[in-house]
Amino acid sequence: MDPLRHEPHPTGRAAAPAERRETPAPAPAKGAGRSAGRAATPDAREPSERQASLGFFREHALSRGVNPILYWTARALLVPFFLVYFRLARIGREHLPRTGPLLLAANHRSFLDPFVIGALARRPVYYMAKRELFEKRWQAWFLNGLGAFPVDRGAGDKDAMDTARTILQRGDCVVIFPEGTRVRRGPLGDPRRGVGRLALETGAPVAPIAVIGTEDVRRGWRVRPRKVRIRVGRALRYPTVERPSPRLAAAVTERIWACVSLQWDWLGGASEISLPTLDESDDQARAA
Repeated sequence: MDPLRHEPHPTGRAAAPAERRETPAPAPAKGAGRSAGRAATPDAREPSERQASLGFFREHALSRGVNPILYWTARALLVPFFLVYFRLARIGREHLPRTGPLLLAANHRSFLDPFVIGALARRPVYYMAKRELFEKRWQAWFLNGLGAFPVDRGAGDKDAMDTARTILQRGDCVVIFPEGTRVRRGPLGDPRRGVGRLALETGAPVAPIAVIGTEDVRRGWRVRPRKVRIRVGRALRYPTVERPSPRLAAAVTERIWACVSLQWDWLGGASEISLPTLDESDDQARAA
C-alpha cells in the first residue's frame, strides 16, 4: 500500500490529513529552577566569560596585591597553629632574602603546602591555584586576598605565567610548584620547565624548598595532627635572558629541581618506598 495515498472516506470525501500537534512541555517542578541554577558551574559558561572571570583575579593580584588585613590576620592565627598542631619545623629560613624578587620552587604534596610555605617566609607570598578553587565567590575572595591567582591548566598557563612574571618584576615573592600538580605518595614528580623560564626572564633568585608530612594531614574533612617539616636551600641565581629557549629553560629547571631533591633527601624523603601492589608481587614471585 502506498503510504502517501489517502484512503477514501466512508462518505465519499477524502479524509483530511491529521494535523500535527505539538505536545506541550511539562511544567518544571517546583524548585527545579533553583536546582538547575545550583547545578550550573562556571565550566558551563562560555570560555570567554570564564577567562574574563579568571582574568579579574589575576588583575586584582597585580593591582591590589594581598589584602593586608586578611593576610596578616590569617598569618597571626595559622602560624602558631602550625607550630603547635603540626609541630612545624622550618629549616633554612636564613637563606630567604627579605626584600627584592624571590621565586620559591617547592614540591607539592597537599593543599596545605602554600600555607605552610607562607609561614616560612617573613613577607607576603603569591602563588598559583587551580581555577576550580575560584568557582565559589567567597572562596575566590579569600584565596585572592591571601595572594592566590588562578591558573587554567586545561587551557595552558600563559596568563598565569605572565602574572607571576609581573609580580616578580615588581619585587615580590612567588611560590611555584614545578611538578604542576600534587604528588601525594612516592618519589618526587617530574618538573615542568616553567620555573626555569621564570628564573631566566626575571633574574629573580630561586630558593629550592622541600615539604614533607603534609600529605598525611587531611583525611576527608579531618585535619589530623602530623609532623610537618620544611627545608630551604641557598638561593640560586641565574643571568637574565629575555627570550630563553625551551632547551635552556629545561636545563635550568633540572638544576633547580636537583636542589629541591637534595632538600627532600635531607628530610628523609628518599626513604619513602612505594610498596608493590598485589599483582606486582605475584609477577615478581613467578619471575623468581
